[in-house]
Amino acid sequence: MSDSQTVSAAVAKLYNTYPFPPEALLDEPPPGYNWRWNWLAAYNFCTGQKPQKQDVRILDAGCGTGVSTEYLVHLNPQATVVGIDLSSGALDIAKERCQRSGATRVEFRHLSLFDAEQLPGEFDLINCVGVLHHTADPIGGIQALAKKLAPGGLMHIFVYGELGRWEIQLMQKAIAILQGDKKGDYRDGVQVGRKIFASLPENNRIVKYEKQRWSLENHKDEHFADMYVHPQEIDYNIETLFELIDASGLEFIGFSNPSFWDLERLLGKAPELIERAQGLSDRQRYRLIELLDPEVSHYEFFLGRPPLVKADWSDDNALLAAIPELNPCLEGFPSQSFFNYDYQIVKLSVPELEFMQRCDVNSTVAEILAGVELQLDVVRKLIQQQLILLTPA
Repeated sequence: MSDSQTVSAAVAKLYNTYPFPPEALLDEPPPGYNWRWNWLAAYNFCTGQKPQKQDVRILDAGCGTGVSTEYLVHLNPQATVVGIDLSSGALDIAKERCQRSGATRVEFRHLSLFDAEQLPGEFDLINCVGVLHHTADPIGGIQALAKKLAPGGLMHIFVYGELGRWEIQLMQKAIAILQGDKKGDYRDGVQVGRKIFASLPENNRIVKYEKQRWSLENHKDEHFADMYVHPQEIDYNIETLFELIDASGLEFIGFSNPSFWDLERLLGKAPELIERAQGLSDRQRYRLIELLDPEVSHYEFFLGRPPLVKADWSDDNALLAAIPELNPCLEGFPSQSFFNYDYQIVKLSVPELEFMQRCDVNSTVAEILAGVELQLDVVRKLIQQQLILLTPA
């Protein structure tokens, strides 16, 4: 077998041994939402406006046991979804998961993402979370997926970061040394790793990091194996990340956790340093942020295939003529206090609440403002917070 085939076989063996993610199967739709898996919310995040169509095709590349796939089906009621994975055991669970929760608009294929070309047609949204860094050739993998992305389509990627996973890397190497020729026996690897953690002193750096960051999920052997005995892992920093992104041939739209990449949260008390940073490129600023906050354990971001039209609501007339509706990913609305698309608490004034309650896809911004005492700049604030989506006139 080639190196790539050897790695794929080893990865498939891990996930056949420990199907991942190990979330429970439910006889109802999954709770809550992840806005990155909602086509309307994701498209709005990337472009500033509501997409023109909702009957989209979605690919879940490396779907595992179907946790993300199930959400993609339920959060996008007009979409058709395809899930692919190289683990037959994980796919069996994914099929049962979706069948039990009524996620019927889905097809599963036993495919590596490198074989995505075998799928017919193109996709408007490609979700690839926690997969590329476990391949022998992430650049080849992202290029294979990019070929399946439709013009105007979006791809959401999640890969590991090296700085926030330094202690994990050390434990991975320690387990491998102690396993010796038993490396590749994943159940043995989990046992070895558990014994190491049980034996190390309480003040050991690796133990403290595990307890602070990962212990709640790692009580399950599936999570522990995925983290500490995985046969293939490539971790990134900003410089190597953008080598991967540039190789895709797609447009980098932005990180889907933008608050982390705000330099003000780190250097806001030193305005002279913020001023110096104005002359940096975006990539230099990102690199500075991760060096100053090395807890970053992953990167999550959107790519797009042009043409991808982005809205500009600076023109008053264009904004007044637009039709607003609520972001579909809100929890606890209607209320002056509720959770936004990213599960952060939002507090509205009474006029802001009245405006949002009238966003019913039948009225323009101008028509709503005729009955609500609210300035147009405050409407722009609601847009910036992504509480509402706009359809241009």
